[in-house]
Amino acid sequence: MTVETLKDKLSLEALALPEPDAQINGAYAGDLLSWVMGRASEGNVWATIMTNMNVVAVATLVGTSAVILCENSEISEDVVDAARAKGVNLLRCGEPMYEMCVKLSEVIS
Repeated sequence: MTVETLKDKLSLEALALPEPDAQINGAYAGDLLSWVMGRASEGNVWATIMTNMNVVAVATLVGTSAVILCENSEISEDVVDAARAKGVNLLRCGEPMYEMCVKLSEVIS
């Protein structure tokens, strides 16, 4: 499944979608950036509430297919611009992280 397909299926808000055709191979949820760096896998969708610039850095380092900001987390335009520049797909939803992860498990095969 592509990031764009996931966005459409789950009605996610696209904040930055520079790589809409990126393939998704799983998901990871977490807010401790060092933990995500060591445990998320390339191609995963990463669900978090973190919105600082380090999210873009970790997503780039790990090679996640997208970051989903849960609970309508506010994010600065500087971080969104950095995501676009680094090729990081940045999506947002209103659901709590747990509920988003349940939805992800239902649609990611």
